[in-house]
Amino acid sequence: MNGSASLRFVALGDSLSEGVGDLVGDSWRGWAALLAEGLAPPEAPVEFRNLAVSGAQTGDVLRRQTPAALAFRPDVASVVVGVNDTLRCTFDIHAVAARLDSVYAALTARGAVLLTACLPDPGTMLGLPAALARPLARRQHAVNAVVHALSERYGAIHLHLAEGAWVTDRTMWSADRLHPGERGHRLIAARFHALLTASGRTLGTPPSYEPEQPPPTRTASVLWLATAGTGWVARRCTDLLPQLLTLAADELRHLARGSSAALDLRTTQAVSAALAALSAGQQPDAA
Repeated sequence: MNGSASLRFVALGDSLSEGVGDLVGDSWRGWAALLAEGLAPPEAPVEFRNLAVSGAQTGDVLRRQTPAALAFRPDVASVVVGVNDTLRCTFDIHAVAARLDSVYAALTARGAVLLTACLPDPGTMLGLPAALARPLARRQHAVNAVVHALSERYGAIHLHLAEGAWVTDRTMWSADRLHPGERGHRLIAARFHALLTASGRTLGTPPSYEPEQPPPTRTASVLWLATAGTGWVARRCTDLLPQLLTLAADELRHLARGSSAALDLRTTQAVSAALAALSAGQQPDAA
């Protein structure tokens, strides 16, 4: 990807890119580390830096991770983020779009090959009741639509992860139902590698799909949900819960009236307006 002696790969984002769910020893590994091993031939060094942090939102990636990534002078940069934004009462698709646009622009302006992905919505993954899951799904769909559009604008290598058989395959997921297990992380790494190879950008051996550890049992999943899972959701939804209940009530009212399509239309219009503002150079405050 460049003529330097080593290839530099940096991962930006949240717990997914941090590697949560793929425990090796006493630390997380994850798809980005697995991909790094296959970006170049064995004799060619790859410098990998993982800046992703659990709980990070698009604002954190813009303000904290992007400056560090630019200083690293990466040849390849992955930006996978947005789920945590949907779990906050401050969610604003205009701001999310502006932040991602700034991050993508900064990295590609330095010549980095950009990797992006769209993701499943957390409400469905957690199995929340429909009235609670649908508002979160709309938010994640809005983020995915923005990521799709901006990935095309910046020529990113984009991986579709929002749907497909892997989403409902329990062997792909860790006990928390929100993070991939080892098998899921390997799938993401292998799919990114395949896309990079198809574009002529990798020369290394593709990551193996086969895990080294067995997937979590159903008992482990139930135990996690009954203990740590409840706390995990509570910590991330403390400021969202009152608003989520309001959104759920609104959802039920529209469902009773047969006007749920109006909520979908509202989300579509918000995404279109956010992207139009970027095209016109009228970005809202990205901070």
